[in-house]
Amino acid sequence: ASLIQYAAVFEKSDQKLCYRPLAVQQKQIIVTCNYEARRRGLYKLQRVTEARKQCPEVIIVLGEDLNRFRNASKENYNFLRKFAWSSKVERLGFDEVFIDVTDMVDYNLELINPNALQSSFFHLSRYDPTVGFAMDCRRMSGHTVPADSAIPTNPPLPHGLFDRSVSGGDDAGLYMRLMLGSHLAQHLRNQLEEFQGYTSTVGISTTKLMSKLVGNVNKPKGQTTLLPPYCSIVPYESNVTRFLDDHDVGKIPGIGSKSAQRIREHVLGHSAVFDTGLVHGIITESVSVRDVRLSPSMGTELLEKLLGGRGAQKGIGAKVWGLLNGVDRAPVSRAREVPQQKSIEDSYIRLDTMIGVEKELEMLSRSLLSRLREDLLCNDEDGEALSRDNNGDNGAKSVSSTRQWLACPRTLRLTTRPRPPLNPDGTRSRTFNRISRSCDTPSLVLELSKSTEELSGRLVKETLIPLFHKLHPEKSEWDLSLMNLCATNMSLTAASSKDGAGQDISKMFRRQEHVLKDWKVGESTNATVVVKNHAATDDPDQGGICVEPDSASDHEVDLAGTKGSQRKVEECEVDEDSWQSDDEVADFDNVCTTCKLPVPHFAMAAHERFHDLPD
Repeated sequence: ASLIQYAAVFEKSDQKLCYRPLAVQQKQIIVTCNYEARRRGLYKLQRVTEARKQCPEVIIVLGEDLNRFRNASKENYNFLRKFAWSSKVERLGFDEVFIDVTDMVDYNLELINPNALQSSFFHLSRYDPTVGFAMDCRRMSGHTVPADSAIPTNPPLPHGLFDRSVSGGDDAGLYMRLMLGSHLAQHLRNQLEEFQGYTSTVGISTTKLMSKLVGNVNKPKGQTTLLPPYCSIVPYESNVTRFLDDHDVGKIPGIGSKSAQRIREHVLGHSAVFDTGLVHGIITESVSVRDVRLSPSMGTELLEKLLGGRGAQKGIGAKVWGLLNGVDRAPVSRAREVPQQKSIEDSYIRLDTMIGVEKELEMLSRSLLSRLREDLLCNDEDGEALSRDNNGDNGAKSVSSTRQWLACPRTLRLTTRPRPPLNPDGTRSRTFNRISRSCDTPSLVLELSKSTEELSGRLVKETLIPLFHKLHPEKSEWDLSLMNLCATNMSLTAASSKDGAGQDISKMFRRQEHVLKDWKVGESTNATVVVKNHAATDDPDQGGICVEPDSASDHEVDLAGTKGSQRKVEECEVDEDSWQSDDEVADFDNVCTTCKLPVPHFAMAAHERFHDLPD
């Protein structure tokens, strides 16, 4: 798991910000800040007013426009993706990437020389043995958890260290695999900083869950490897369990806020106390993973009872119980050319009027349409090339005419989070409940001939307002804290790949004229085709085709089809047997008795009627 901080995007554009407290603001909230600001007491999801009081010298930049973060995320993702052999590179949000390097580790494990560990070499290519980097396999690269590992990091090394077939319970083999992973992680971090200009924090383990959590230990610019044992083996305790136990249950990836809230209520025996500040979900009572695991009767069945029900994921109890014990079977997904969905959302202090809703919906729809065009449109290179060939360098088509959709969203979903009504004592209960309505994506979303500003107004009026009224009838009172607009259920359009919904043959037809121009049969002004009639000669079976140029010029053509040949073809006689099939020879066996010309047998009757016509 690799993490690149949002604030680094601003630091890259201005190196002076690297050494000063920097915070990124959205609405009235500090959504993130760099590590210099955190050293001075600032933190994520802090009010801007509080941040300025605590650190008057903080530099606050607006982060409402996410395009710069999105573009940086794409660039870094594509850069890291090139190193993976299996294409199992999964992006999580803007700033995190999971990379499955199992195949690379397996390959290099077989090549390690146990007698020269200090001068080992990690191969980054199966086909070129010179591509890679030197490493010292006597020790881990970066930090480890725990720091005082029971497994020796210096020779003599334990038995089975180079056995690539070991399971997670074999600490020796797992240790060596993690060691190779740590050196690869260090190399990727160095490459990312050198060529992309971004520092990163990395966690190394055998699952997405543990690599993500252990990567948070040594920030900034650090990497951490979770060492074996991963299973409890007397006299050793599992490092996975020991590491997880100190985390709050709400901090475990895969356990959502609603599920964590229900688990806390069960363990505490009452509802968890939330901070009364601006941000939802900040609790003042923490329940650790250890508290949950050691709670009476806690297990798969109890969690299924607490978290299951209508709309819940099937087997949610077993999944959450596994996560609490460090078991995560979710694989690293292969890189997707097209995302499963695109969404835009915003939160509000108060939104309770239709005028305000329409304004916010138009902003959300405009942003969503821009994102769809940016992420799902590709340049039609064949179309551009054809335009240049036909019209010259200055005759290229317009941008819209040379772009096509990689995928089209079939469903448009509007989601809101209404605030509950005030309690009798004037307080308001916290809620995380969202409600949504969906519809088929209107065709105007895919129109490229009009601007996003023009289309967003139509989208709000024709589609989103009717959806909103289904969620919140006009006569009802509501106050929204969040709205989300999502284009989902992506369908790949016709493409040249197997993943497409059919094969794209449009390019073939567009380029047909250009590709086949050298083979096109047409009239020629420089050569005539003459059929030599040898019926009057001694050998009436002879015949041939001759190309006779009208004049000697640069356009003369020889039999090979090459232009500019100075060789004139005076006469060419071809042996019929060398090119005609048996059927074709039979076709010309008949000779007209009137004009003495060879005529195919199927045309002889019509030919004779031609001669019978009056002059």
